[in-house]
Amino acid sequence: MRNAAGSLYGLAYGDAFGKPTEFQDYATIVARYGRGGPTELIGTPALVTDDTQMALAVGESLLATEEITAAALEPVLRRAFLDWARSPDNNRAPGMTCLRACALLEDGRPWQHATVAESKGCGANMRVTPVGLMPGLSDDQRAGAAQLQAALTHGHPTGLAASELTAYACWWLLNGLPPREVLGALRDRCRGQRKVYRGDWLGDLWRQASVPTSPEEFIVTGWDECLTALDRVEAALAAGELSGDPCLVTGAGWIAEEALATALYCYLISPDEPVAVIGRGAASSGDSDSIACLAGAFAGAALGLSAWPAAWQTRIEYADRLARLAQAWD
Repeated sequence: MRNAAGSLYGLAYGDAFGKPTEFQDYATIVARYGRGGPTELIGTPALVTDDTQMALAVGESLLATEEITAAALEPVLRRAFLDWARSPDNNRAPGMTCLRACALLEDGRPWQHATVAESKGCGANMRVTPVGLMPGLSDDQRAGAAQLQAALTHGHPTGLAASELTAYACWWLLNGLPPREVLGALRDRCRGQRKVYRGDWLGDLWRQASVPTSPEEFIVTGWDECLTALDRVEAALAAGELSGDPCLVTGAGWIAEEALATALYCYLISPDEPVAVIGRGAASSGDSDSIACLAGAFAGAALGLSAWPAAWQTRIEYADRLARLAQAWD
């Protein structure tokens, strides 16, 4: 197990680091853990949140689907999300958008009529990492699957664009793109995909917007908002003031583009120090578990499994499921 494993476990480790800090203010976190945040897993197993649970649902859906198309993947994702919603383990402060959309998906209606059309919450992209790690996908499959898994619950175009960018950040890092080039590559993708509406994957989702105009105008909003968020990351890194609460410079992470931006910021400060990366993500005043889990996924994609403390592999919750996905993709 190498880089896909590193990313999957990194996501779970970051999630576990951020779980106890998610609803704490920055001063409280620093008083307990120091300015660098947590440095060790707590408990055996170290518990995760719905972020890891839903990332596993997405990854296992990809493995269970014979062909990665919208028609084949959507019903598998739907079943996996509903299984998660009904699970007794779904007791980790799950997002209300996910719960609301799953309740509507239950009756079999078209997913475009179940999604929460105006939501761009970070639930759209906290779970997308497996799409970025699965080998053998075409560009259309990777982008389409990333957007589809988001769209089943979060129908806002920014949730779709942020999810695609999160998946591609993992994919590029997994395949050796230097961390210093990731931000530029993501900004280029925002510009290049700005008017690309993936109708084969999204159907008429654009019509669910409060003021539908055209598919192209619908999706432009998502890419433009993501580009603005990435611009904030660039400015924050260039300013050189890299200590303190990351949410103050790149956003609290409750919405999709801010979760991506703040996770990237936490990662790019010290990309060769993965434990510091997830500690920094957890030491944040916003959606700490989502920020830290995405930052951990980025660090692990670039550095591989060996970058994490070896003892953590058997101490993290859902270690068996993480290992199965990693073995399939490494």
